[in-house]
Amino acid sequence: MTSDAPFDAFLLLSFGGPEGPEDVMPFLHQVTRGRGIPDSRLAEVADHYQSFGGVSPINQQNRSLLAALRTDFAANGVDLPVYWGNRNWKPYVADAVREMRDDGVRRALVFATSATSSYSACRQYRDDLAQAHRVAGQGAPELVKLRHFFDHPGFVGPLADSVRDALLTLPADRRGDARLVFTAHSIPSSMNAESGPQRNGLYDAQQRETARLVAEAVRGPGAEFDLAWQSRSGSPEVPWLEPDINDHLRELAGRGVRAVVVTPSGFVSDHIEVRWDLDVEARRTAASLGLAYARAGTPGTHPAFVAAIRELVLERLTGAAPRTLGALGLCGVDCPDGCCPAPRRPPAAAR
Repeated sequence: MTSDAPFDAFLLLSFGGPEGPEDVMPFLHQVTRGRGIPDSRLAEVADHYQSFGGVSPINQQNRSLLAALRTDFAANGVDLPVYWGNRNWKPYVADAVREMRDDGVRRALVFATSATSSYSACRQYRDDLAQAHRVAGQGAPELVKLRHFFDHPGFVGPLADSVRDALLTLPADRRGDARLVFTAHSIPSSMNAESGPQRNGLYDAQQRETARLVAEAVRGPGAEFDLAWQSRSGSPEVPWLEPDINDHLRELAGRGVRAVVVTPSGFVSDHIEVRWDLDVEARRTAASLGLAYARAGTPGTHPAFVAAIRELVLERLTGAAPRTLGALGLCGVDCPDGCCPAPRRPPAAAR
C-alpha cells in the first residue's frame, strides 16, 4: 500500500557480514538457509572469512557510509533520520523497521547497496522489506526502495577515478595497453534471463552499461573493455554467467595481453568477495601468467557517491530531475509485480 504521507526517514539496506570468527558459520547458515548446502562446502567459504580474522569488511564500510550520509544530509538540508538494516546479519532489517516504528516513522526511503536489477540484487531486497514490514506489525512504516543507480554519474565517476589511480600503479611501459576488465557477481543464467520488467536479461545489460561508461570516461568514446564474472556459487550443473575472472585472465594472457586493471564495478564497497576473489585469487592467477595486475577500488564513501545517494533521495523528496549517463533509461523506479522473480532455489552467495 502506498500513501501520500511525506517521507520522514532513510534506511540503508545491505547484505550484512560476520564481525568475528564465531559469527562466520552462523552467518553462512543464515545466507544459505533452506538450500541444502553441506557444511563441508560452507567450511571452504568460511576459510575466506577466517583469513581476514573472521570479519567481513562490509559492516564497517556501511558504518562509514552512514556517517558520511549523515554529514552530507545535514550539510544539504535533507532532514531525515538515518537507519541501517541487513538481510543476513545484525543489525537485521526487521529490527531496523521495528525501531523506526517505535520512533514514529511513517514513511521511509530505502537505499539498497546494489546498483542493478535481478532477483538477488533487487527483488530479494524488496521481499526483505515486505517481510520486515509484516514482522513489525501495526504501525510499521511504509518502505519505498530507491531506483537503480548503475549509470548515475556519482557511481560511474568514482569508479573511473579508481581506474585512473590503478593504472598509475602499473609499470609505465604497460599502462597504455593495459586491458580494462570489469567484474560483477555471477548469477545463474536463468536468473539473468528473467531479470527486468520485460524479463530480457537486464542484469547483464546494466552491468555492461556501467563498464562501458567507466571505460569511456577513462579512455574516451569507443574504449575497449571486458566484462567478466566472479564469486560463482551453487551447483556446478547449473549454468551461471561466464567467463569467470580467472578464466578470462588466462584467455587474455594467451592473446598476449601484458597488463590488466580489474574493476569490481558491480559492487559498492570492497567487501569480502572483492578482497578474496580479486585481491587474492585473481591476483594469484595474474602472477602465475606473468600479467601485471592492478585492482581498482569501489565507490565506498567517495564524496560523489555519497552525493549521488542524496540525489536519489531528492528525486523522491522534491521531484529533482534524475541524473543518468547511460542509454537504458531509468530502472527500478516502481518495479511491477513479477519483475525479477525468485528462482526455484535461490543460489547461495556470501558477501
